[in-house]
Amino acid sequence: MESQPNHPQAIGQLFVVATPIGNLADITYRAVETLKSVDIIAAEDTRTSLKLLRHYGIDTPMLALHEHNESAMLEKLQARLENGESIALISDAGTPLVSDPGYRLVRHLRQAGIRVTPLPGASSVMAALCAAGLATDHFRFAGFLPRGGKARLQAIRRTASSDETSILLESPRRLLATLQDLQAELDAARELVVARELTKLHEEFVSGTATELIDHFNQHAPRGEIVLLVAAAHDDAVALSDRQIIECLASAAMQALPPSARAKAVANTLDIPRARVYALISAE
Repeated sequence: MESQPNHPQAIGQLFVVATPIGNLADITYRAVETLKSVDIIAAEDTRTSLKLLRHYGIDTPMLALHEHNESAMLEKLQARLENGESIALISDAGTPLVSDPGYRLVRHLRQAGIRVTPLPGASSVMAALCAAGLATDHFRFAGFLPRGGKARLQAIRRTASSDETSILLESPRRLLATLQDLQAELDAARELVVARELTKLHEEFVSGTATELIDHFNQHAPRGEIVLLVAAAHDDAVALSDRQIIECLASAAMQALPPSARAKAVANTLDIPRARVYALISAE
């Protein structure tokens, strides 16, 4: 088990600070105090973060840390910490590192033996999950789907075959395309939830099947930040083991079919989602 050693007072530490996802009131007292007390704030976009800092009267200097310069900043930030400065890491909104920059920095500093301290708070992922009405005992966060190609198809099929609530992030301009891709892989009754503009004035949760959501958003163009949740695969389908599916795939009758027809035939035979069969065929 990895542990973080104690350090002399001369060495600073990195604070990973969650900030509001919409409503500026959704910030902790500890986060405000920390942002005021550190020597510098590493922000994903300093222009965006400046609005939050001004709102709370925080005048701590900022520097930019984003996906394009993170690797180049590792040694510089480590040197500042080793010289006794403390740094707060924030993203544009929500909890840093969750589909935002910061992973390389945190890993680099931990490997260097520098203390990293999380300050929990707002997260669009958890906000959506706790109000969507889908199962919360087991869930998986998949972030943004790949834009296209085989990687996207595999990600869609993993979501369709998952026995856990799946949580995705999506942009309004790509939402309909994603719903259509999911529609092709999900059973018709599978429930999805679109959580939109969380904590903001026009916050909205829309639940339904893929078909129902496509109809809804064709009539009401989606806007704002979106979290898309997909209910777990049906319990009966999940109860069937991979080994049982593979045995069916290996039968002479199924082996004679091309992959697409083979997956469809096995899915119909066993009454399970095609996506789960496709995932096993792809792994052969």
